[in-house]
Amino acid sequence: MSSNNPQTREWQALSNDHHLAPFSDFKQLKEKGPRIITKAHGVYLWDSEGNKILDGMAGLWCVAIGYGRDELADAAAKQMKELPYYNLFFQTAHPPVLELAKVISEVAPAGMNHVFFTGSGSEGNDTMLRMVRHYWAIKGQPNKKTIISRKNGYHGSTVAGASLGGMTYMHEQGDLPIPGITHIAQPYWFGEGGDMSPEEFGIWAANQLEAKILELGVDNVGAFIAEPIQGAGGVIVPPETYWPRIKQILAKYDILFVADEVICGFGRTGQWFGSDFYDLKPHMMTIAKGLTSGYVPMGGLIVRDDVVAVLNEGGDFNHGFTYSGHPVAAAVALENIRILRDEKIVNRVHEETAPYLQKRLRELADHPLVGEVRGVGMLGAIELVQDKATRKRHEGKGAGMICRTFCFENGLIMRAVGDTMIISPPLVISKAEIDELVTKARQCLDLTLAALQD
Repeated sequence: MSSNNPQTREWQALSNDHHLAPFSDFKQLKEKGPRIITKAHGVYLWDSEGNKILDGMAGLWCVAIGYGRDELADAAAKQMKELPYYNLFFQTAHPPVLELAKVISEVAPAGMNHVFFTGSGSEGNDTMLRMVRHYWAIKGQPNKKTIISRKNGYHGSTVAGASLGGMTYMHEQGDLPIPGITHIAQPYWFGEGGDMSPEEFGIWAANQLEAKILELGVDNVGAFIAEPIQGAGGVIVPPETYWPRIKQILAKYDILFVADEVICGFGRTGQWFGSDFYDLKPHMMTIAKGLTSGYVPMGGLIVRDDVVAVLNEGGDFNHGFTYSGHPVAAAVALENIRILRDEKIVNRVHEETAPYLQKRLRELADHPLVGEVRGVGMLGAIELVQDKATRKRHEGKGAGMICRTFCFENGLIMRAVGDTMIISPPLVISKAEIDELVTKARQCLDLTLAALQD
């Protein structure tokens, strides 16, 4: 990244000399230098060069109530002065985490009244794997160990999280997935539906779950994990036929269902959880991100009462983290959820801003580079294609990365997943800011099309 500010170059030098960034080509980043973000407010970021950027990704899907809310900073400061840290081991607890568990149960689907806290969504999914296997062992069925997941799903980047996810480029590093995890087709009609209608493809993709259960043997399958809407895989909204068929299959076989709500949870779909949006009734839900609006790290696993009843008969659950239910994180999460509730942010997303965002986004479908626009709530995807009718891509040209670069250069953060552009703005984005987002997106699509034609 070119720089006119000497301070930017100093920070980039520090990055080069000392910092290893996540999901990065270290050599490439060293040559280019990172963009240095220095402040944020509302839905906007500012970099060290003074550029104002509309954050169309809410950080990493997480800054639900926007940047710069003093209430969250004040909640953290107050808690730090009172009880900055204590652990939850050794039959000990503290008020913030107990109050938070109760508040989460109030907004979670009915019958989900218990929470195991972690430091992240990745840790939440590690916890899920341990808890599922512990659950079946207590029930005298220790062979029910295999977790079924989906190709191109994302469940974190720890060893268990990356194994549960279906990202092959992650599996190629480190001999993943670990044993006991298997993957089925994703419900990605635009990319993989072929000649089937979306409705037909939804049924076909769901039926892969039953086929896999029967292939493995129901006595060997512990759980199925899935995001209600795949996030990092490209905001993949399943066809309308998909979840009803999945629910039929889950009801037929004695396996647990885990909804990974790390992205969809806390209002992203216009409901409190993606499981509410699709009426999924999971046994467990992984949470993080919007739980604290990203202000401090925190994750967890919400567990259904009938599963907890079994766990209560199993003695020690030998699992946990130093920072499970950290009191400062719990205090921030409590204040974040209070704001979401008191300011009726989730309701406003459902009633006003999400319908407006989806309407405005779909206006981009007339662009010659766009093959499909889809989305739910405050999630959206724009498919970049060479041929709209056949869904053929601009093979080998990196259209998505070209578009992402133009977005950065023109004051908008949109993420590229292959040749799919995705957005997930803060839940507090206004209609005027949505207009700005769509205007900038169209401008960047124009620039991308011109670059691809050169």
